[in-house]
Amino acid sequence: MILGLLKIIVFPGFMFLTVYGLLFEYLDRKVHARLQNRIGPPWYQPLADFLKLIGKETIIPADANKTIFQILPVVSLAAVAAAFVYVPVFGKASIASFQGDLIVVLYFLSIPTMCLFLAGWYSRSVYSTLGSVRTLTQMFAYEVPLFMALLAPALIAKTWSVTGMTAFYAEHPLYILINIPAFIVALIAGQGKLERVPFDTPEAETEIVAGPLVEYSGRLLALFRIAVDCELVMVASLVSAIFLPFMTGHAILDFILYLVKTVAVLLFLALMRSVMARLRVEQMVHFCWKYLTPIAILQIIVNLLVRGGLGL
Repeated sequence: MILGLLKIIVFPGFMFLTVYGLLFEYLDRKVHARLQNRIGPPWYQPLADFLKLIGKETIIPADANKTIFQILPVVSLAAVAAAFVYVPVFGKASIASFQGDLIVVLYFLSIPTMCLFLAGWYSRSVYSTLGSVRTLTQMFAYEVPLFMALLAPALIAKTWSVTGMTAFYAEHPLYILINIPAFIVALIAGQGKLERVPFDTPEAETEIVAGPLVEYSGRLLALFRIAVDCELVMVASLVSAIFLPFMTGHAILDFILYLVKTVAVLLFLALMRSVMARLRVEQMVHFCWKYLTPIAILQIIVNLLVRGGLGL
């Protein structure tokens, strides 16, 4: 019981997730800066920014729904932390696992996006409302291809468990090659979910300041920012567990492999962020439904044929 709580709260649970999230933010900003021929921030900058926001006054707009306004950052962070316990960090097993936990993970990952939408909507600001509408519109674009890309490998593995999928593909590494199209779709759609360039229209700093979070400040903004960092770790971890399930059988070595794989995913997302210009929201919807979704559907058909042909 106590050991289980320590795993959930300390490692590899919430505390590890937040620390790794801050490290991810630093690496992302540093790589992005170096690709633009800038120096970038020092290693402690994300933590310094978080502590600075914690110490600042929290201002709630007079017209905002105060209860919802204050609870949404907590719900967003809690959803990401809850999803993280189902993803293997060292070895093939996660903290908690059951048949069907992949569906739960995808459900939890939808909550932060809905929290951003509600945060902007209930702020009662023109800028935040515009950002929230863009957030919801973009969600309709990437959600289908992202979910289909993550669910397709489960057809061959014959399990809806993240741990089960990781174990299956670790034992049958050649099947990973079949899922390469889904891997690419998951990376691109994941960039959209994280609202990073070129899919950052909800925030669009040069247009609407801070998107749905324009009215947030102090500790509430700090919680939202740490939730975004943790969500970046969560997406990288989930993609690594499903599409890069390389294992050694040794816990420490597997944890090192986990770090290497997730950082590799982050570097790809940072590269995409650095070399592409922002897409308009209608371009995002068009791209996801015309290209990503058909590829994800084709991946599901291929996996069904492989599963039937090989008698899996």
